Amino acid sequence: MINVLDAHIEVNPGFVGGEPHIAGHRIKVRDIAVWHEQLGMSADQIGAEYDLDLAEFYSALAYYFDHREDLDRAIAAGRDYAGTLRTHLPSVLERKLNAGSHTWSAS
Repeated sequence: MINVLDAHIEVNPGFVGGEPHIAGHRIKVRDIAVWHEQLGMSADQIGAEYDLDLAEFYSALAYYFDHREDLDRAIAAGRDYAGTLRTHLPSVLERKLNAGSHTWSAS
């Protein structure tokens, strides 16, 4: 008997950072979890947007719930890292505004 998760979820060192992902895609299980659980996207929305079938989507969610503690830590670490980058690196818009900061005069 084939394990359904093994047919849809892979973990390959050197591919998408060695994180669990949907077989044949670069979509991480944690991305599916965030999109569905935190952003409220439906299975159909995610499937249509990323060309996934329902079996792939639900396999990713099953894997997430089986490994929730570890994946939630990875999600939090990613969020923390993004927050650190935001506070330490100006956005492209901020850089452009600062580079062009001069007074405008109405003529």
